[in-house]
Amino acid sequence: MLKNFTQSLRIEVTPQALRLLRVRRWGSAAPELLAEQSLAVVTAGAAGVADALPGALATLLGGRDSGGLAANFVLSDELVRLWQVTPPVQAARLADLEGAAALRFYTLFGETPAAWHVSADWNAGAPFMAAAMPRLLKAAIENAAIQQGLTVTAIVPHFVAAWNRHAGALKNEAWFGVAQDGVLALAACEAGKLRAVRHVAMPHGADHYWLTQATQREALLLGLQPPALIQLSGEVPAALAKPASSDKHIATAALGVAA
Repeated sequence: MLKNFTQSLRIEVTPQALRLLRVRRWGSAAPELLAEQSLAVVTAGAAGVADALPGALATLLGGRDSGGLAANFVLSDELVRLWQVTPPVQAARLADLEGAAALRFYTLFGETPAAWHVSADWNAGAPFMAAAMPRLLKAAIENAAIQQGLTVTAIVPHFVAAWNRHAGALKNEAWFGVAQDGVLALAACEAGKLRAVRHVAMPHGADHYWLTQATQREALLLGLQPPALIQLSGEVPAALAKPASSDKHIATAALGVAA
């Protein structure tokens, strides 16, 4: 049973570490970082994270009265897969959409999604985004949370968490970017709809010139017009948190703290 309805925990999972944050359910206060715990990963990838996670979570929560609290787990985009799905013509059933998602997954990643937990905003009338997390990692999180007395309210990719938080604040025709650990998840939007998500490595000192060049390249690959504005969240580089120095560069606007 949940013991505190005024706050919850956010536990961020990366290939290197776990981060524990306290989230207030009401008000606009930023999540408060409480602790961080490195992961003693032996095997690379999700399997190694899944093996190391139970011990790291126990250490992270050690000495804290966290039993009975709600916990939202946010997975680094490195640990998940995001892709766009075009629904089949005259798709009428969920199974049709799931089949299209699986086929696209195989085309992009060269494997079936059997080992992955797939979720999506299923839509038979327009392209939609799908996300997949390794089943073994999802199970490790759920089992470890039970051992610590936590109530898991969600397990979502980092980009999805940010999109869910900020989608309502996005301006028409603006693109959306989420910066984390030197990588920018760049969401191409058209007519207020999410069209694609690209992950772009950010160089040290990333500025508006770099962002403009990277965005124009991705827009060309997607067959879209580059945006006039990109709204950013997360670990935004200092140069991109300021106004552009040239009207030839794409403008940026910060959306606040990491989501």
